[in-house]
Amino acid sequence: MVTLAEVAQHAGVSASTVSYVLSGKRSISANTRQRVERSIRELGYHPNAGARALASSKSNIIALMVPLRTDMYVPVMMEIAIAVATAARTHGYDVLLLTGEEGPDAVRRVAGSGLADGMILMDVELDDERLPLLRATDQPSVLIGLPADTAGLTCVDLDFRATGALCVEHLAKQGHQDIAVIGEARAVYERHTGFAERTLDGLRSRSRELGVRLLHRPCDGGYDAMAVTLARILDERPGTTGIIVQNESAVEPLLALLRQQGRAVPEDMSVVAICPDQVATQASVRLTSVAIPAQEMGRHAVEHLVAKFEGRGSDDVVLIAPELTVRGSTGPAPARP
Repeated sequence: MVTLAEVAQHAGVSASTVSYVLSGKRSISANTRQRVERSIRELGYHPNAGARALASSKSNIIALMVPLRTDMYVPVMMEIAIAVATAARTHGYDVLLLTGEEGPDAVRRVAGSGLADGMILMDVELDDERLPLLRATDQPSVLIGLPADTAGLTCVDLDFRATGALCVEHLAKQGHQDIAVIGEARAVYERHTGFAERTLDGLRSRSRELGVRLLHRPCDGGYDAMAVTLARILDERPGTTGIIVQNESAVEPLLALLRQQGRAVPEDMSVVAICPDQVATQASVRLTSVAIPAQEMGRHAVEHLVAKFEGRGSDDVVLIAPELTVRGSTGPAPARP
């Protein structure tokens, strides 16, 4: 590996001058700085990350907490994580990925160890037990998700309440009066996960306003669970003509079951999904959907965290407006017999 001393010799300056160019702690003439930077490029010198962190009290690392649970759709979580990592690199930061279900212990470990300059937290619950620690520490943080109380926090998320309302509005305009919601796994609601609870709130509120009958049933995903859930829905509400799905793992099993029952989509049953565009467009029927804006969420989170690093940030809530894309899975409600 090329050393700092070798860079100094190549540039014809002292080692301390190279160090000042790297750290920016002292003013260096433009000519000298250019000569040092040219030597760094030509020799392929990379400062030792540990030494640089000790010298600057910065690690240039962002800790990203992504609890990977079996009841969550991991590809969406990882798409957001990749977006965070990509955005972080554009600002000169690396990402430390923490995937365990450690809760407050993970926050305590990062805040107390100097592992990272700041934290981004995902899978946020309405009464998330990590939040008291976040509020008590001086370390900058951003949530991708929305808790019940956002005081003293910076949050970025899709406006899931508006998302639920938008899905109901779309089906209601097509004349659907009995709508079923196939939701996330039951455990997601038992944890009071923010995105699921807020979607449900939007669905219910807008349904009441529009006079639409709404039935919500959680589903663990997969063919067998979806078969039980669909049978229960059609038994309880046989007049159902519209389905809203917020469960990526249930999408294809639902479409397969509807085909087996001779229910054409959208002639007999309209389906709207809250899911990534890739899931909606690659399904056996191209789905009308509200996309999960993973790239935008990750970018906003990093930008707000970097602003805090630079003393420009403030506690704020950024809700991304939902956009519904109409495809081939929704149409007018069938005439009642």
